[in-house]
Amino acid sequence: MVQQKIEENRLTQQDHDHLWHAMHKYNPDAPPMIAAHGEGSWFTDMEGNKYMDGVSGLWCLNLGHGQTEITETAKNQMDRLAYFPLTFSHQPAIELSAKLSELLGGGYRTFFSNGGSDANETAFKITRQYHKQTGNPDKYKFISRYRAYHGTTMGAMSATAQAQRRVKYDPGVPGFLHVPPPYAYRSTFNNPEQDDEMAASLLEQVIIWEGAETVAGFIMEPYISGGGVIKPQSDRYLKRVREICDKYNVLLIIDEVVSGFGRTGQMFGYMHAKGVQPDIITTAKGLTSGYLPLGATSIKNEIYETFKENDGNNHFRHVSTYGGHPAACAVALKNIEIIERENIVERVASLDEKILSQLKELESHPYVGEVRDIGFLYGLELVADKTTKEPVSDAYIGSILGACKKKGLILGKNGDTVPQLGNVLIIAPPLTSTEEDLQFLVQTLTEALNAAR
Repeated sequence: MVQQKIEENRLTQQDHDHLWHAMHKYNPDAPPMIAAHGEGSWFTDMEGNKYMDGVSGLWCLNLGHGQTEITETAKNQMDRLAYFPLTFSHQPAIELSAKLSELLGGGYRTFFSNGGSDANETAFKITRQYHKQTGNPDKYKFISRYRAYHGTTMGAMSATAQAQRRVKYDPGVPGFLHVPPPYAYRSTFNNPEQDDEMAASLLEQVIIWEGAETVAGFIMEPYISGGGVIKPQSDRYLKRVREICDKYNVLLIIDEVVSGFGRTGQMFGYMHAKGVQPDIITTAKGLTSGYLPLGATSIKNEIYETFKENDGNNHFRHVSTYGGHPAACAVALKNIEIIERENIVERVASLDEKILSQLKELESHPYVGEVRDIGFLYGLELVADKTTKEPVSDAYIGSILGACKKKGLILGKNGDTVPQLGNVLIIAPPLTSTEEDLQFLVQTLTEALNAAR
């Protein structure tokens, strides 16, 4: 025990002296939580405290800890072929690209990268080049939605319409525009009943105002995740967006980095809107359940065809050293195999309805303005006044997160997004969470909120 404490103190000091943490304000008096072991939906820190991971790491640990099939697959692949670039080819990348096309309904070509930001950067470059090669050289602008997150690299950050994520990093890449999302609870149009249709109509209006001949693509998550789990009222919104993009020759890029691979109760979030087929789909996170880094940009074959002409600059002059790493691709294939074999997508839909939907009852709480949900993705918007919808303070939402942590539950919030609106609790547990895990989550959060009335 003494030796363990010495080791913990050593690591804590090295962490303090050398490690730069993501998203953390400097606080020398706050020791880091150092994870030591994970199993299923739970992890244990170095002090022996056990926690349920209610946000799947960073929305990525879809199959939870301890999937030995996946770890053995990574080892076996590295024993056979530790690395090989996709300037050439290798079997795991070939088979994964074919599997992704199958899952997406067929007719897709995939470019692999390192993660979600890279996947979106790749989509932007492909889109601009595609339009130049199809006689539309002035199409260079991208439209995205306020509150949405699309990554941290300069292009992806420029598409990210979260003001606090861009402070001190702007100006971003030219040519990125933003429109309001459908958000009936805080309707931009003061018309909650018609919010979806009006949000789509404004997208069309912005394309017209900008000049349709200059707009290359529209990028959106099916359900805004990190911005506060913001969702349209019906699937008609996405269908209307598809119609608008078709009308003005704007490529529809669907960012499935969070919502892909079963989290919403469909294999991909856009599939809730039957009949909609994106031009480009970007994935990461749940693609490997976080076991190894991998991003993917899947493009309709019709778009890829324009890159075949043997002109000096018609090929895609883009490379990712580690994109499509053999072990990462092998892990993704095994991850998808488990998702299909264990009926994870159907399981998510069933357990959402059976257990997680109990969170909707929290709307009766005086400080819960709205509970928004789709599958294993929940956002609880907390307000100090239900009439005015004034957001709760950072201190209040921090107290809820702290109370949950003391009880062994880690949840998230939409931090560093929109000034004064970091008031949404985020819940996104591993898709393999047991019924007991989910009941613990519901009960613990309910107790924390009731204690803070």
